[in-house]
Amino acid sequence: MPVRDFDLAVIGSGPGGYRAAVLAALRGLSVAIVEKGDWGGTCLNRGCVPKKDWHHTAMLIAASHRLADRGVDGTWRADLMRAWRHQRRVVTTVRASYLDYMKRLGIRTFAGLGALRDPHTVQVNGGEIFTAEHVIVATGSVPFIPETLPRVEGRILTTDDLFDQPPPPGRRVAVVGSGVVGTEMAFILAMLGCEVLWLTHAEPLSRAGFSVPALKLLRQRLADLGVAARTRSRVQSARVTAQGVELTLPDGSVERVDWVLLGSGRRPCTAGLQLEAVGVATDAHGFVMVDEEQRTTVPHIFAIGDVANPAMTSNHALAEATVAVANIVAPGSRRRAPHAVPTLVYSALELARVGLNEDQAEAQGLESAVGFAAFEVNPAALAQDASEGFVRLVADADRGTLVGAEVVGAEASELIHLIARELSNPDALSSLARAFYNHPTRAEEFLNAVETLASKWGMQRQVFGDERDRIP
Repeated sequence: MPVRDFDLAVIGSGPGGYRAAVLAALRGLSVAIVEKGDWGGTCLNRGCVPKKDWHHTAMLIAASHRLADRGVDGTWRADLMRAWRHQRRVVTTVRASYLDYMKRLGIRTFAGLGALRDPHTVQVNGGEIFTAEHVIVATGSVPFIPETLPRVEGRILTTDDLFDQPPPPGRRVAVVGSGVVGTEMAFILAMLGCEVLWLTHAEPLSRAGFSVPALKLLRQRLADLGVAARTRSRVQSARVTAQGVELTLPDGSVERVDWVLLGSGRRPCTAGLQLEAVGVATDAHGFVMVDEEQRTTVPHIFAIGDVANPAMTSNHALAEATVAVANIVAPGSRRRAPHAVPTLVYSALELARVGLNEDQAEAQGLESAVGFAAFEVNPAALAQDASEGFVRLVADADRGTLVGAEVVGAEASELIHLIARELSNPDALSSLARAFYNHPTRAEEFLNAVETLASKWGMQRQVFGDERDRIP
């Protein structure tokens, strides 16, 4: 076997690529990483990180409407330009820490487009060449641009454009899309001072796997803040003028806005990689095909994240990086588990879910049972003036095992980890029931939900066992 320059080459430095490089280096592998754009990829520079920054500001503005009852007077007003500058400072700080950490770990960085000249050889920008025993493709995705809404600088933007460049002038903004991005950005921009026209074809998040009660509660909270989707309003055509953009809708009406933000989805980014030339297969939608170990059709080449997974979330990219590196270090040691990866929405309420929902559980032949606990009387939630939301646990009634969960409301993105870490534990319900909780906290509702589940569905024995057997 020829000696390679590196044990692992990673193409792409988004959350999956970065984590794969770091994990491999920490396990003693020599690693090279190639990035054609900004280090950190879409998530850091124009996705999850800046969006999280703006979402926090948006939630502060939304919460300010309730401050008078707490004895806090005054009016809060958001400034979109200053909010944009703040997220850039956060992004710059995180990017610098990424680069510094990779340098300290001895990871070799290459700036430019990485292409596979053969299954073990990477060429950067058509020039510098190096070899690697293993390769991980983590090139992410690019925005999908509908034919009816072609990109126009300063007028018709993607989120890439919005976070890369200062926002255009004008307050009236059309947000297009019913998915996660549309649902998040309609709320965020409205709180940051924009007059939002939210145009969707379907009901927001109708394919995201959240329960009807969760979506109803989110719709109500958005409505309370003056944000509502105009459904069955797919844009038929757009005309850019000196004053803004004119959008023609299915009913023939024309809406005039200052600019448009597209939340119309993304597509896997494989351009220039030369995957086919080395035998790496893609499917009909352009995703790199992988097995349960994240291996492509060329066994020593792996693919992770948006380029290989239609879920297209950073959470999945991070999880898949862990799986890929584990199987490089110890082949066959780890398999992907997509249902164990949390799914989040950061809008007027945080929505979080992990594992199977009821429909998915029943599709797998399970007898689903649900335990529910609302935050409406939770002392911590009431003290925060944020009592909307609930915890829902989904169990297999026959076996008494936890198969999924949903959390809606403040701090849902943190609370979901209490379930995510237990999902593979056959005694998860018992573990949740027998744990001790701080009071007052939102996390106590997990205890209430599991106790309700046990009582309602006759699962006391599965959840609590015979407690007399536990006496020393």
